[in-house]
Amino acid sequence: MTQGLEWGVFKWLMEKPKVRKIADRATQALNNAEDKVKATWSDDLKCAYNHLAAQAESKGKKASKDGGRFDPEVLETARKVFDADQETETMRLDAEDTFAEGERRLSVAMAREGAQKALATYDLHEKAIRQAEAVARGK
Repeated sequence: MTQGLEWGVFKWLMEKPKVRKIADRATQALNNAEDKVKATWSDDLKCAYNHLAAQAESKGKKASKDGGRFDPEVLETARKVFDADQETETMRLDAEDTFAEGERRLSVAMAREGAQKALATYDLHEKAIRQAEAVARGK
């Protein structure tokens, strides 16, 4: 992906399928690492995180306010990780949208911007995984 920052339009067009596969594999590897870390969490932390995810999913609907059933410290820890995960996902989608728009316009500048955003997203995802690891260790 870093090499793609230097490519011209024809190189981008030729290498786009390969870049997409690499990007998908990188995202999947990070997701797998994240899942492994979160599998080591306590049941309370998993439940609190899942509660936050369900609330976010039902944002347009009537969301429950039953956060009181969780230890406030556990809920706050889960919220920090959840917020980091949400930020990562938002960045990933923005990178994909930028790539798609660059492809639609045949814009090398947008393809480069998408690559830069994707690389930043990978770094942010790794940071979120490290945060989830720290939570698993109780730090």
